[in-house]
Amino acid sequence: MTRTEANKYKKILDSKQAELAQVLRRRDGIAIEKSADALDEVQYAAERELAIRTLDRESNMLRLVRSALQRIEDGSYGICANCEEPINPRRLNAVPWAPYCIRCQEIADQARSEDEAFEDILMHAA
Repeated sequence: MTRTEANKYKKILDSKQAELAQVLRRRDGIAIEKSADALDEVQYAAERELAIRTLDRESNMLRLVRSALQRIEDGSYGICANCEEPINPRRLNAVPWAPYCIRCQEIADQARSEDEAFEDILMHAA
C-alpha cells in the first residue's frame, strides 16, 4: 500500500474516530427512569436496552477504528490479521477499519455465531 493510500484511509479513520468519540460521550439514554405507570416502565427499559446496545456497538467500532489507525502507523494496514494476505481495496473502501479479508471475516463471524448459540443453550439449560 502506498503512503498516499494510507494517508487517505488515515483521514477517513480519523474522521470516524472523532464522530464515534462524540457519540459515545452522550450516555443520557442509559439513565434509569422511574414511572408510576407499568407500561412506561417497560418502554423506558426497552429504550435503555437499545441505548446500551448502541453504545456497545459503537464502542466496539471505535476499538476497530483505533486498531486500524495503529496498523497504519506500524505499516501492517491492509494486511489480514489472520492469514496475512492483502485485504481487497474494495473491502477497505467499504470498511476501512476491517482487520480481516472477506474469507477470514466470514470464518470469524461463523465462529462467533456458533459461540453465541452455545452460550444461549447453556443459559436456557440453567
